[in-house]
Amino acid sequence: MSQRILEVADLKKHFPIRGGLFGTTVGNVYAVDGVSFHIDKGETLSLVGESGCGKSTVGKAVLRLFPLTAGRVVLNGTRIDDMPSGTLRPLRRQMQVVFQDPFSSLNPRMRVKDILAEPIRNFGLAKGGADMDRRVAELMDKVRLPRDAVHRWPHEFSGGQRQRIGIARALAADPDLIVCDEAVSALDVSVKAQIVNLLQDLQSELGLAMLFISHDLAIVEHMTHRVAVMYLGKIVEVADRRTLFGQPRHPYTEALLSAVPVPVPGAARERVVLQGDVPSPIKPPPGCRFHTRCPYAFDRCRVEEPPLADTGGGHLAACHLNDRPAAANPLLNKAPPTAFRAA
Repeated sequence: MSQRILEVADLKKHFPIRGGLFGTTVGNVYAVDGVSFHIDKGETLSLVGESGCGKSTVGKAVLRLFPLTAGRVVLNGTRIDDMPSGTLRPLRRQMQVVFQDPFSSLNPRMRVKDILAEPIRNFGLAKGGADMDRRVAELMDKVRLPRDAVHRWPHEFSGGQRQRIGIARALAADPDLIVCDEAVSALDVSVKAQIVNLLQDLQSELGLAMLFISHDLAIVEHMTHRVAVMYLGKIVEVADRRTLFGQPRHPYTEALLSAVPVPVPGAARERVVLQGDVPSPIKPPPGCRFHTRCPYAFDRCRVEEPPLADTGGGHLAACHLNDRPAAANPLLNKAPPTAFRAA
């Protein structure tokens, strides 16, 4: 049996909108509105969707960077969503984050040695100065940077090297879970590949669980085990990598996959162009939240919200089309995308 590192159930984060002379609450932004998933030891779950769907808010909520509106977050068997900050502090060692911008996330007034030593010191993971130096040197080895670079400042490194330092800082606390919040989106294509390969090697070596938040489906397809697709604060589909990229069971996922550039010369993919804009998270539409842009929407979609249900083999999707016979489901009557690898 695999070890469950993180379990999230019905997670909600609503941000109040204040107005008027006295700053009273006049509404809410439903940024995350009932999200559930789990991640096992050594597994990568990728959270994907267009900008503004709530991906980063989920990551921050899991890390308890702000209080939750509702829901349950269990880390290594311990419920942390309602835990006081003082009690939670020692458990923060088990969950670390790699941020999107490798420059702004590193203190420009600290040398690399001090950046890496800080979490080790905070959690009491070194017995003395010599032990601290050894741990810092080992971290530099893990992210494939020269040991003598610990005496340099963050601005002396390239973007990819700074991101390696960010990864080393996350590893310094010896975590079980790493949240990668768009960790490669600010990097050049060749550097992205290096960082992704590094993350995969570290996961294989250390057994890390990863929540990989991204909008780059080509990167996600390369490195993930399972994928969760978000739309307007909710997860609309969850499946293993091969299943989701091969046969999506939600129209929004189908549209996302159709927008990925085709890397094979001469190959083509039918493009699904969505009409209209994403509805406001302040006032989500009734029924299915995607029905205002869905090319297959029918009357039931406009009034009844579809549950995230198992369509077979652990493939979850929130779409009324999946209640129809296979012959009447337009998602099942299309050839799978050809530009993604079969492996």
